[in-house]
Amino acid sequence: MSALRILILAPESNPESVTNPAVGYYHAEALARHHAVTLVIHASNEAAVRRGGAPFHSIEPVRLPWLDPLYDWAVKRVFKNDYGRQSLTAAMYPRQVFFELRAWRQLRSRILSGDFDVVLRLLPYVTVLPSPFAWFLRNGPIPFVIGPIGGGLPWARGFRQLEKQRNAPGYWVWNLRGIYRYLPFARSTYANAAAIIAGSSHTYAELAAYREKIIQVPTEVGLNPALFEGRARSSSSNGKLKLVFVGRLIPLKACDLALRAAAQLLRAGEAHFTVVGDGQERESLQQLAKSLGVEAAVTFTGLLPHKETLSQLQNADVLVFPSLREIGGGVVFEALMLGAVPVVADFGGPGDIVNPDVGFKIPMSNEDDMILKLESVLKNLAENRNNLNNLRQRGMAYAREHLTWDGKARVTTDILLWATQRGPKPTSSACRPTPLPKA
Repeated sequence: MSALRILILAPESNPESVTNPAVGYYHAEALARHHAVTLVIHASNEAAVRRGGAPFHSIEPVRLPWLDPLYDWAVKRVFKNDYGRQSLTAAMYPRQVFFELRAWRQLRSRILSGDFDVVLRLLPYVTVLPSPFAWFLRNGPIPFVIGPIGGGLPWARGFRQLEKQRNAPGYWVWNLRGIYRYLPFARSTYANAAAIIAGSSHTYAELAAYREKIIQVPTEVGLNPALFEGRARSSSSNGKLKLVFVGRLIPLKACDLALRAAAQLLRAGEAHFTVVGDGQERESLQQLAKSLGVEAAVTFTGLLPHKETLSQLQNADVLVFPSLREIGGGVVFEALMLGAVPVVADFGGPGDIVNPDVGFKIPMSNEDDMILKLESVLKNLAENRNNLNNLRQRGMAYAREHLTWDGKARVTTDILLWATQRGPKPTSSACRPTPLPKA
């Protein structure tokens, strides 16, 4: 297979940041190890990207002299640096469109003269932010591919946590989400794309009208094996069951469900629960632990550096992560790689990632039912350590095989080869992590 010349649009890529900026960078870096990648980014991220040292063919910074300062001011003053607010996603629309318009202006002559084989819009990850590039390339000369994309998960009923979250600042804008279909470039983005990479089963269903060109992959997240070197763990688990929750302590993460479900084991001295993270719910969660009589069996670490968070996962037997509206679920990837068996809500990213051979998915019927099912799973794992160890070993193999950045780059390559008519169409089932045989 000859290397492709890929023009990647990923404005926020930054290896020194977190969440989507880091995700975009590492995905692009993995592709650059196999292809000639030109990375198009915001000029403010250029220094960090160059320090990252990835083998990009070239880096194209794009400057928006009047819009970038305004956006930075709004993030700081209006959105209080809370990148989880959905209203911030809506506010990104003008900047995203102008970024691509300027990028087209900078690169148009090179695209038309045949310098690239394909354009891949890697970031932003969300479906609601359209791409002018799709319209510009509607008649060629090269195909346009978008993804992985996701977001837009509905809000399940029957959970106080979700109702509380929806009333938090910045989340009201979800009620207006359908408007994005009428924004400039929205329809042409998917109509003119040669391939659409869906990062979730929800997105795959949402874009059903374009199903002939959608490929589903296991979320936008990947793993860097270098971060896990030297973190080998024992294949056995004895003594107290070590439980861990990792994430922001906000209502929709539902750490309270995890504590309630583990309470019986904690009171009996059969488990210990470590909560890694911080947020507005921390004080109420500490009060909950006290009211359940498990205060001595629960440790709240607060926010930890990433390396220390990985150590907590490495030392844990089970990741209890009943997040009720999780789009990606990077912590589930990390837990699998480090041997912490994931117990997650069967919804969103975690529901797409976890299968019965490596962990447990709890149906989201209602709050009380979830607690009962979580409690049953945790009790079973505490009593059946052979099953726990078998799940652990299969999960670690599953992560190494399917969830690394190199694995994602291979899948993306297959999709790009299909889009450029150099290979067959991959199937979504081939792109999803497949169950491994039982030990």
